[in-house]
Amino acid sequence: MSRALLRSVLELRTPVTRLPPSFLLPMRSIPARFFNQTTQIIEPAQTADADADAIHATLTAARQQLVQQQQQYQQPQPQPTPKKPRLPTSPSLPTPTGPVSESVRSLLPILAAQPGHYITIHIHGQPYLVTEGDSVRLPFKMPGVEPGDVLRLDCATAIGSRDFTLQGAPYIDGRLFECRAIVTGTEAEPMRVLIKKKRRCRRKTHIRSKHKYTIMRISELKIRSDVSDL
Repeated sequence: MSRALLRSVLELRTPVTRLPPSFLLPMRSIPARFFNQTTQIIEPAQTADADADAIHATLTAARQQLVQQQQQYQQPQPQPTPKKPRLPTSPSLPTPTGPVSESVRSLLPILAAQPGHYITIHIHGQPYLVTEGDSVRLPFKMPGVEPGDVLRLDCATAIGSRDFTLQGAPYIDGRLFECRAIVTGTEAEPMRVLIKKKRRCRRKTHIRSKHKYTIMRISELKIRSDVSDL
């Protein structure tokens, strides 16, 4: 008993180190902070000559760009050419250079002696079956012609009479016949009004058109009877 009492007395004399409660302790330990020392980067100082050269190059480039812009504005811009109406084109006719065949030489005088010749001529790719004295109204206005002009029509696919017909392959040699037409004038059709309207829309668009046509008269149709020099 005496030893136990003595031990308890000694424990009371020594200071008791008590830890704070667990809820007051930090949740994690604070890491130590380390400071890294980096070398300082020192840019080389530009000299006065380098600065002057850079400024001069910048000014020169800006001056050249300004001169180019002024030249672009001063140059006249090409004006768009007006589009011409496209007309039906006919295939190009080969220039006849060879001699005439013997069958044509023998039968052409007989065809020339026949009365009442007709010819199928092609004007801008369209065929027209005509005789001498007929009037032809083209479905377009022929450019570059005026009333009174004489046109030689040398594109034909057939020439014939009541008994004989000369067919071309595909066209007849222009040296075998002569066909001329006189431009008598220009004719205009009545005004056409086309009304265009969309569904569920009250607005209507009126499109007016008035086409012109060239009129010509076949003044001469002659077939050569002498082809000995061809």
